[in-house]
Amino acid sequence: MQTTATFMGIDLGGTQVRAGLVRNGQLLKKAGTRIAGLTAEGAVLDRICSLIEELGTSDACGIGIGVPSIVDVRRGIVYDTVNIPSWKEVPLKDILEEKYNIPVWVNNDANCFALGEQRYGAGAGYSNLAGVTIGTGLGTGLILDGKLFNGTHCGAGEIGNIPYKDATIETYASGGFFLKETGQSGESLLQLALDGDEGARELFHVYGRHLGQALLMILYAYDPEMIVLGGSVIQSYSFFERGMRESLSACVFPHSLKTLRIECSQTKEIAIIGASCLAGDIAAPAEHGSL
Repeated sequence: MQTTATFMGIDLGGTQVRAGLVRNGQLLKKAGTRIAGLTAEGAVLDRICSLIEELGTSDACGIGIGVPSIVDVRRGIVYDTVNIPSWKEVPLKDILEEKYNIPVWVNNDANCFALGEQRYGAGAGYSNLAGVTIGTGLGTGLILDGKLFNGTHCGAGEIGNIPYKDATIETYASGGFFLKETGQSGESLLQLALDGDEGARELFHVYGRHLGQALLMILYAYDPEMIVLGGSVIQSYSFFERGMRESLSACVFPHSLKTLRIECSQTKEIAIIGASCLAGDIAAPAEHGSL
């Protein structure tokens, strides 16, 4: 169902915050600003508010915000936000609703990614989907039976914290793996791989095997129809796909593996679009079902 309503989506990261006005999955206007190095709770809030004011709330029916933390969805409180140490317990919903007199919904950023992909991206039409964001960390959002599955504190699907080898699966299946192994960023190693460096290509193959183990965990725990991969690391997909599928081939449920689709995100700013869906679902619940 098409709608004329416009919603604002905000994606808060550890180094930057991005926002946009969205209608029917189309980004009408966007803005962004860096927050790296800001230590005070209020300083980060000020940057968020500056973007809201830059975009304007006069046309927005609500604001949805994705944050890298666990969240009390009902009250809109975020806890222990990743890479923002001062955000231990922030009543983000109340702060913004009081300031702008507009409804606000808050959720985990990986959940927003998954929601955006299921509504307007690679997962459109799928009822059971996992959205995996791969950057400096590893985040997972879940759509089960067509609805966003939060768990009690927005922590459902966060397999990155599961113990693996001598650390956690995130240590080996995120972009942090490359820094740990070589001291170089994934972007630098990708350029080496593109230039034909065999050592870099082999490292991506090894990385793919670790990521495949993470996807196996998702497959066993949730049995999705589709896994959508997003984040900066997917630029190197062609170099790690073979290793990833080697690990997945060990799945003890071959039919589940045969029917599983794995796709890379193709929609720009899908996290902003997904965050806007938080507000859109509440404002028009008959369209997509409640969260």
